[in-house]
Amino acid sequence: MMFPLEEMKTTCHCSGYREQQHQPHTILYNILSRADSKYNNNSLIHNKHVNQYNYNMIMPHNCHCEWRRAVCLKNPEGTCQVASDVLVKTIRFMKSLPSFRQLPVEDQLSLLRDCWVPLFSLGLAQERTVFEVMDVPQASMLRRILLNSQAPHSEEEQEEEDEGKRSLPMLAGVHKLRCCLNRLWTLNLSPKEYAYLKGAMLFNPDVPGLSTTVFIDSLQQEAQRALQEVVLTLHPGDSGRFSRILLSTFALQAVSQSLITELFFRPVIGQANLFDLLSEMLFMRQEYS
Repeated sequence: MMFPLEEMKTTCHCSGYREQQHQPHTILYNILSRADSKYNNNSLIHNKHVNQYNYNMIMPHNCHCEWRRAVCLKNPEGTCQVASDVLVKTIRFMKSLPSFRQLPVEDQLSLLRDCWVPLFSLGLAQERTVFEVMDVPQASMLRRILLNSQAPHSEEEQEEEDEGKRSLPMLAGVHKLRCCLNRLWTLNLSPKEYAYLKGAMLFNPDVPGLSTTVFIDSLQQEAQRALQEVVLTLHPGDSGRFSRILLSTFALQAVSQSLITELFFRPVIGQANLFDLLSEMLFMRQEYS
């Protein structure tokens, strides 16, 4: 089941929208727009997870201010619990790999910092996690404004406040994550395909600061070969499936840590540092994992 996307407003008064209304599109723009619309509509029509919904609710909207809407989970209690379960499974997967545990601690932490979001997103897809969002309540925004205006800020406090405002989940980020999940769902990956794909994403030799780059590169190639063998075994008549699976992972790299942290885990952990918690989970004794 596909999650219902928020219906966009039909009118907008932002400057970008007014410019689009008063400036005629170029011939090239119109050609590309028609081609993109045709591609999106065809892909949606053949997508069993989407075709029950209004296609216009999933198409990108020309007004950029809609995508800058701050959003939060509509059901934080249930969704955060599901997300926490997926995160625990993600860390367990990493700990279950002997080749990962053999890496230097610094390399394990570097891979964790760089790869936990793509691995978590794969976990959401594998668990078929559905979630809904809504606009951040105005009362919450008003409270934030009133609290922030009670006392003058130092330069450091002001920077922290500005960073906090920027980290609010935006509808554009949610849409990007949902598109990634939907693309993975259309592939209908098997458990083995998910496992080897996670391995290929975890062992990323391009992560900065690694001391065992050559070894990690060999592990990634091994995972990719294993994935390809599984794909050929399960889908012998689909020669392009392996490439489509790898392409689906590129979009996951664009899902920000800030979005995942603020949307799924901030309601649970408060102001705690999520990476510190992940590190503790990773190196926790086996009996507690």
